[in-house]
Amino acid sequence: MDAEQFNLAVMAISGGLIVGFAGIIGWIYTTRLRIKNGYPLSGAWGQSVYPKATTQEIERIKLLSQENAQLQAELGSVKDRLATVERIVTDGGYHLTHQIEALRATGDKVQ
Repeated sequence: MDAEQFNLAVMAISGGLIVGFAGIIGWIYTTRLRIKNGYPLSGAWGQSVYPKATTQEIERIKLLSQENAQLQAELGSVKDRLATVERIVTDGGYHLTHQIEALRATGDKVQ
């Protein structure tokens, strides 16, 4: 093996090491970002490593899910009531009744 082939082999090995270290540093950096921003870490097969859900957290999630369902049902009923009120207000008969009552009120003042 002459000097040129040796230098080429050293450069290839050095390049491989640099790429390997860059991959390791990138993995460390992305793991740091996941931890910093609260994302769960995953293992080699994609299973969640951290954080593990405790029974307290599971109960809290159940309670929050129930509260969310109740609030959604309440919001639905409020939307229905609002639609009914809008239909009454935009109805022509409502405006006519309102105008008649306004005329009665001014008529009482005139007499």
